[in-house]
Amino acid sequence: MTTGSTLTASPWFVRPPSTDHPARLFCFPFSGSGASAFSAWPAAIDDVEICPVQFPGRENRLGHPHYGTYDNLAADLVEPLEPLLDRPFAFFAHCAGALPAYETALRLAERGLPTPDCLFVSGQPAPHDAARDRMLAMTEDELRAEVESFVRGRGIEPRPDVVALGLMVLLRDHAAAGAYRRTEPVAVDCPIVVVHWREDSDVSLADLQGWRRYADSVEFRVVDGGHYDFMDAPDELQKLLTRWL
Repeated sequence: MTTGSTLTASPWFVRPPSTDHPARLFCFPFSGSGASAFSAWPAAIDDVEICPVQFPGRENRLGHPHYGTYDNLAADLVEPLEPLLDRPFAFFAHCAGALPAYETALRLAERGLPTPDCLFVSGQPAPHDAARDRMLAMTEDELRAEVESFVRGRGIEPRPDVVALGLMVLLRDHAAAGAYRRTEPVAVDCPIVVVHWREDSDVSLADLQGWRRYADSVEFRVVDGGHYDFMDAPDELQKLLTRWL
C-alpha cells in the first residue's frame, strides 16, 4: 500500500522505499555494521533508488532480537522485500553481507518470487570458501582491536562505549558467520558481478574466484580503493552498479 510516493515503513529499511524510481538496489552491510554503512551514498544513482537493508540487532534495531543465522536472516527478509519487487532490482552486498544476500536470492526463487536482475558481491569469497575468513580465527581481544581500527579509519576517535557496542554486534554477527556452511554451490538465476578492491589487503582477486560456480554469467571487476572504500560510494562503483539497467 502506498502513501504519496512512498511505501509503508518497515524496520528492515532505514527509510520507506519510494515509488518514484524505475529500479531499486538493495544494499546489504558487512558483519558488525548496519545500514549506516551506506549513509554517505546518494538516495538514488541515476534512476536506481538505493535501499540499504537494516538487519535486526544493531543501530535503530538494537532492541530487536539478533537474527542468529544467515538462514534465519534470509528467510525473515523475504516478506518485507516482497512488496518492493514490483520493478527491476539488484542486490549489492559487501564482505560477509554477500552471504545472506546470496541466500535471500535463493529463497526468493524457492518461493516463486521475482529474483534480482543482478547480484553484486564485493570483497567476499564465495559461500563454500567463507570459512577461510581470517576474522573467524580471531579472539575477542583481536576483534575489539579490529573495531577500534575501523572506527579510527573512519576518522573518529573510538570511545570505549562505542567500541563495546560495536564489539557486541560484531561478536553476534561473527557467530552467524562462523556457523554458516554451504559446501556445494547452488547457482542463482541471475548474473553475478564480483567486485575486487585493488588495495584490499584482506581479500585478493584469487580469493574471489569461487564465485564462478554460482551463476551462468559471472563477471569480475577490479575497482580502485581498499576494503571499506565502498562506504564512500566512489564514482567507479556507482557507474558499475547502474550498468545492469
